Parts: sequence; structure tokens; C-alpha cells
Amino acid sequence: MTAPGRRESPEQRLAQLHDAVVACRQCPRLVQYREEVARTKRRAFRDWTYWGRPVPGFGDPHARLLIVGLAPAAHGANRTGRMFTGDRSGDFLYARLYDQGFANQPTSAEANDGLELCDAYISAAARCAPPDNRPMPEELRNCAGYLEEELAILRPRAVLALGAIAFHAYLRLLVKQGLLTSRSAYIFSHSAEFKLPGDLPHLFASYHPSQQNTQTGRLTPAMFESVLRRIRRVVAMETKTPRR
Repeated sequence: MTAPGRRESPEQRLAQLHDAVVACRQCPRLVQYREEVARTKRRAFRDWTYWGRPVPGFGDPHARLLIVGLAPAAHGANRTGRMFTGDRSGDFLYARLYDQGFANQPTSAEANDGLELCDAYISAAARCAPPDNRPMPEELRNCAGYLEEELAILRPRAVLALGAIAFHAYLRLLVKQGLLTSRSAYIFSHSAEFKLPGDLPHLFASYHPSQQNTQTGRLTPAMFESVLRRIRRVVAMETKTPRR
């Protein structure tokens, strides 16, 4: 418990949020699906004990970059319990983050593999694996509060949205908070960059590193690394407001 007169640290606040996310059962469809996947498993992972719960954010508590994905993969993060861990999307993502200095290693196989993020934190628009990778609008609304809390704790200088769903989930949250009057001026496209009003973080967009995008060449390592290099320049120029 925090002593009277002392504010909790980002580490403490994120730990509390972690517990709240993991305990969430707001969406009956997602609860049923994530637990069914954890019971039936995929043959290649039959010896695993699946996580089978909502997946909390992961990374540096003092990150200047917040990465927002779509949702845990059924046999990736829903199995391992860590964002983008144990699937091909994570293989692509962490290799690029490592190359650009945002991670201490290029691989992400399981939650205890020693991976650490440097100045980056990974979240998602939805915290439970959804059927067909498609969360419903009300499920995204149920998860929005967790992203809102992460933003309040981290106060990042840049947000990277992986895919259109994550992009619009973030903008909807800003509109709900009254920080944007409308999201109509912000159109998703790969490599898009927006300087949002006031002191809001720079918003960057990328195609999601799904197999559908990376194996077809729609998203290449060079394309993704180009976005990360621009993010690195932006956060290096920004002076983070001291925490109060």
C-alpha cells in the first residue's frame, strides 16, 4: 500500500492495471472463446498450459512509445500470456523492434524468455482473443478503459497503431475524452503520421504485422523499420512532461 502523501509509481499503477485486466470477464463471447481455445489447444501446443485469460500490456513503464495492436492471437498471446508472443506476428514485430533499439532481443517465444522492451510498451484494442480476429464494437468499448488508463500512466510521446481497428480505437478514445472533436480528418494508411492537437502524442500508423500482410509482401521489414525510425526521431526530440 502506498504511504500517505506519496503517489504510486508507474510500475505500481501498471501492476494494479495488470491484475484488473487479467480478472476481466466483461464480454461473454470472448470469455467462452478464449477458454475453449485454451482447453482444446492446437496440436503443436498440446503440451502447453494455455494462459486463456485477458492479456495485459507489456513493456517499459517509462516508455515514450505506446504500440497498440488489435487483440491477442488465439494460439499466440492467448497461449503464452504476453502480447505478440508465440506467433508469427510477434516474430516479425520483435525482430524489427530489436533492430531499432526498442527491444533487448529479437525473439519472443514465451513470457519468461528474458525479453525486455526499451522505451516502448505494447497494448491492444481488445485484451481477449476474438473469434476470427474480429472483436465486436461493444467488446472494443469494454476494453477502452484499459487503454485509457495505460495512456494516463505512461503519457507517451508517440502512439503506433498496428492496423485500422487499433487506429480507430485510439481515436475514438480521444473523442470520448474530449481531446479531439472528430476523427474524420485522420485516415488510416500505412506510414501515416499525424501531429494531434495540443500535447497529445504523435500518432503513427502501420499495417498490422499479421501473416496475411507479411507473407504477401504488403508489409515488409523495410516498410516497418522506416516507421520505427521516424518514431525514434520524434520521441528523441520530445521532452517528456515530468510526472506530477
